[in-house]
Amino acid sequence: MNVVLWIVQGILALGFIYSGWLKAFQYEAAKASWTWVSDVPKALVFFIGLAELLGVLGLILPQATKIVPVLTPTAAAGLAAIVLFGAVFHIMRGEHKEIVVNIIFLAFALFVAIGRLKWMQS
Repeated sequence: MNVVLWIVQGILALGFIYSGWLKAFQYEAAKASWTWVSDVPKALVFFIGLAELLGVLGLILPQATKIVPVLTPTAAAGLAAIVLFGAVFHIMRGEHKEIVVNIIFLAFALFVAIGRLKWMQS
């Protein structure tokens, strides 16, 4: 189970590094990739991107270093919240194609959060 959790954490990390980097540091590329970026304040896009990048650090480093490993499921839960809010935002805008990615990443993040908590208890 530990290997599966690491694989899913890696997939999440790659996805959130990509989207977080675009949102935080490549604003014009983010606007070109996602139509919603033009409709929200630039500062909010930056904040979401930064939160995703910090979430990636929390997703990987605590578990890998064994330093406060409870932060890994906490970070996964935080990323799940970001994705859930994103899904609600896309539903409100009628962007149904965008929701598929949100649902997949929500499921992965919840899997890691729950799986890491159970792994720590065993």
